[in-house]
Amino acid sequence: MLYILSGQDDFSLSEALEEIKRGMGDQALLAVNTTVLDGQQVTPDQLEAVCETVPFLSERRLVIVKGLLGRFEAKSKSSGQKKLTPVTNRQNEYKLLAASISQIPDSTILVLIDGRLGSNNPLFKALSARAEVKTFPLLRGTELRRWIQRRVVGEGGSISQGAVDLLAKLVGSNLWIMKSEINKLVLFTSGRRIEEEDVRRVVSYAQQANVFAMVDAILEFKAGIAERSLHRLLERGAASAYLLVMLLRQVEMIVRAKELRNQGRSEAEIRDKLGLTSEFTLRKTLEQASRYSMQRLKEIYHKLLETDLSIKTGKYGGELALNILIAELCQRRKI
Repeated sequence: MLYILSGQDDFSLSEALEEIKRGMGDQALLAVNTTVLDGQQVTPDQLEAVCETVPFLSERRLVIVKGLLGRFEAKSKSSGQKKLTPVTNRQNEYKLLAASISQIPDSTILVLIDGRLGSNNPLFKALSARAEVKTFPLLRGTELRRWIQRRVVGEGGSISQGAVDLLAKLVGSNLWIMKSEINKLVLFTSGRRIEEEDVRRVVSYAQQANVFAMVDAILEFKAGIAERSLHRLLERGAASAYLLVMLLRQVEMIVRAKELRNQGRSEAEIRDKLGLTSEFTLRKTLEQASRYSMQRLKEIYHKLLETDLSIKTGKYGGELALNILIAELCQRRKI
């Protein structure tokens, strides 16, 4: 049996793999009958040899190959500095691999795992007709909200629509993080319905929303708002070192987003380049990139680095250093 599991949603992909494993019976025996291979390195002969190995005290063995299909993805023209495999060699290679896979015995369950695949992937085309194919794109919009609702119910909780919307906005498509935040919320609410205020109090990404507000206030020379945002975060238990890292990270993201926009990159490209999964984070970063000058952003970034150094050298304590930073940046004449 051949499975192809692909997509950017590695959480759902991982759950699908676990379902395949559960369907193979005794998990203790499965552990000794499972082999995981690196698809970027495995040869047709190696793959064939592993797949033909007789299971030990079991009817089935499981072979998982990660990245094999991705090996035959079309290379970007921009990566011209990399030495590409000659086309004829690649054609021969995928044909040999496809032939090996077509000969796997009934006792072997072969699972090919990959990220997002293009429609012209030759090995995928050769195998898809004989495989059970499951794709896992990142969940967004209505699908993400439905997933949140199902997950909360599955954990024994309930949640208001407003809380679902806020959770989707703050966390986005990273289901590993979403699972963790949902578990925290179910424990925190202890049997009652999860509301928006619970999300604001418990979800770590809610702190990021306050960091955005503090960055906005600093960039706009609004000392009072920036100080209140800082004190609110400190009162909720955020460490000064964490806040400084978050400020540095956000200003750096704004600078990078601004540069990418100036290069004419699309929002999807910017999201991928910055490694963002939360729509809320992407929207706020792009908004800040469009509103503030590069000169002002660089000024703040360098001042943040100076503040980091003053804390690490013991010149100031973390909380005092952040208060001084805000006061100095917000006193300067607007550029």
